[in-house]
Amino acid sequence: MTETNSKPVSKTKTLVVFITTIILGYLLFILPDVFFGVTKLNGGKIGINLLFIGLFQFVTVTALLYFSLKILKKNFRDIGLKFENLGADMLLGLLFGALWTILQFYFIIPNTGGINRPDIYGMSEMYDGSLVGTLSFVALGVIGGGITEELFNRGYFINVLKETFENPKTGLWFSAILSILIFALGHLPTSALDWFDILVPTILYTALFIWTKRLTASIVAHGVYNMSAIILTYYLYFN
Repeated sequence: MTETNSKPVSKTKTLVVFITTIILGYLLFILPDVFFGVTKLNGGKIGINLLFIGLFQFVTVTALLYFSLKILKKNFRDIGLKFENLGADMLLGLLFGALWTILQFYFIIPNTGGINRPDIYGMSEMYDGSLVGTLSFVALGVIGGGITEELFNRGYFINVLKETFENPKTGLWFSAILSILIFALGHLPTSALDWFDILVPTILYTALFIWTKRLTASIVAHGVYNMSAIILTYYLYFN
C-alpha cells in the first residue's frame, strides 16, 4: 500500500524525480555493457560476464527505483509488483511468451535470414560454448531483461509518469505509448524488421501490464521469450 502522508507529492516534483530516475536508470543499464565491451575483461560480453551484467542491472536499477519511490512516498506495489492472482498471471505470461517464441523461431526468423540476421548473428557472438556461459546468457535475459526491464520500463515508467497528468486516461495512454517508443529506441532498431521485432513484444508486455494492473504476466512473458530465444538460438544457429 502507498505510504500515508498528510501532504502529497506535487506533480512537478514527481516529474523531476521521474526524469532523473529514467536518465540514471538507462545509464545503469548501459554501464556494464560499455565496461565489458571496452575493457574486454575476462573476454568481454561473453560467458559468465553476462551473469555479472544481469546482476549489476538488477541490483542497481531496483535500488534506484526503491529510493525514487521512497521520495515519491510510494513502494513497489504502487508500480504493479503485486502477487494476487499469481497463478493466473504466470499462466497468461507463459502463454503469450510461448506464442511469440513460436512465431519468431518457426516462422519469422527462418524466413527473414536466419543466422544471417544481424540480431541472431550478434547473439551468436555472445556464446562461449560452455554450459556456464549459456546459463549466464539466460540469466542476463531473465534477470536483466524479463525482471529489471519490466520493473523499470513498464511498472515505474507508466505508473509514475501517468500521475503527472490531470486526466488519468490521458496520462495512462501517453505514458504507455511513450514507454513503448523509448523501450524500442533503446534496442537501436535500424530496419523495418528490427522495429517489428521489438514493437510487437513491447506492445504485448505493455498490454498485459495495463490489463492485469500487475507486472507478473509481463515479467513472465518477457522472461520466457528471452530465455527461449537464447536457448533456441544456441541450438539452431550456434551449436
